Amino acid sequence: MFLFTKANLIRILAGAICLLLVLNFVGFRTDGASSTSLSKLSIRRVHKYAHIYGNASNGEGSARLPAAPLALSKEREQEKEREQGLHGAPNSTLMTVIAIANFTSIPQDLSRFPLSTHKPLPTLGQKSTSALLLANCTDPDPRDGGPVTPNTTLESLDVIEAELGPLLRPGGAFQPDNCNPQHHVAIVVPFRDRYAHLSVFLRNIHPFLMRQRIAYRIFIVEQTNGKPFNRAAMMNIGYLEALKLYQWDCFIFHDVDLLPLDDRNLYNCPRQPRHMSVAIDTLNFRLPYRSIFGGVSAMTREHFQAVNGFSNSFFGWGGEDDDMSNRLKHANLFISRYPVNIARYKMLKHQKEKANPKRYENLQNGMSKIEQDGINSIKYAIYSIKEFPTFTWYLAELKNSERKS
Repeated sequence: MFLFTKANLIRILAGAICLLLVLNFVGFRTDGASSTSLSKLSIRRVHKYAHIYGNASNGEGSARLPAAPLALSKEREQEKEREQGLHGAPNSTLMTVIAIANFTSIPQDLSRFPLSTHKPLPTLGQKSTSALLLANCTDPDPRDGGPVTPNTTLESLDVIEAELGPLLRPGGAFQPDNCNPQHHVAIVVPFRDRYAHLSVFLRNIHPFLMRQRIAYRIFIVEQTNGKPFNRAAMMNIGYLEALKLYQWDCFIFHDVDLLPLDDRNLYNCPRQPRHMSVAIDTLNFRLPYRSIFGGVSAMTREHFQAVNGFSNSFFGWGGEDDDMSNRLKHANLFISRYPVNIARYKMLKHQKEKANPKRYENLQNGMSKIEQDGINSIKYAIYSIKEFPTFTWYLAELKNSERKS
């Protein structure tokens, strides 16, 4: 009888609660590689998502990631919850396993299924009744757009997630629910040590893109420490990893410190490679030179494959965008641009990066290395992949060494 006294029952209950809290904390800790990265702005907060992968890939397609866009995973979980509700709900661990196991059965065509629907998804190759009734999305009327004023107030990601999370799918994915989008766009952001910029960027870019009637997802590709930052290589990795989730129509490679200033600057898929950031405030809203292709740029899958992606040889600041410009010319592609009064951007303040001392040598020899230096030669390891409410994050180590020209 002593074991079942009221005091002992309270002690046992309190001990069980403490044990569950400890197990929950241990179960959702990230690995050592990721603990040094996004924690600086309260990003390393517990997110109970099923889609966390560790030591995933090496750049050669060996990662076992879902064959369908993670943006649709929430619907699969809800469908399973409804089915299990008839026979008793399983525990959360079992639900996680079910959600991952069913990724391969999700249809590949995002345009058939609005992200806001909560009805069971049809089988592969079938269209839902609601999707069939929707018209195709059209580009916004330029007469309805114009200059926008960005919000540059610094907030933690918790605040940004509370504002935008309910409007997005996990991983920073979105598509309109009143029409079928004609452009499926991956926004790839090369990243390292710009935590404050990331918060401001996400707060502004999501509302901007939501108004454009496109399906999109934001991919943040962070380079590990140990080597000088290689912006081009991070964009190559973002391209390859994003294609493991979905066959995106086009890619927009976007610096985290640039905010668009006009709604008429459309982030859709271009017929020719498009240089987006034509006029930047810190450059007096003038194009520095005609061949520039840095800052923000848009390319289709076909464009990117035709030039073998970016060069992996540019460690440190500068040169990789000019090398891409040369690659486009070599492939008989030309750089298109919106007018200066539309393609305007604000640059967030930051310290000037250390210049790449070999950028001119690499540029001079770049044309002879196109076939051997790009997405077909990049070597990297993905240490962590994680879905946050407003973006999908990759922590990547580049294995390529600096080339000696």
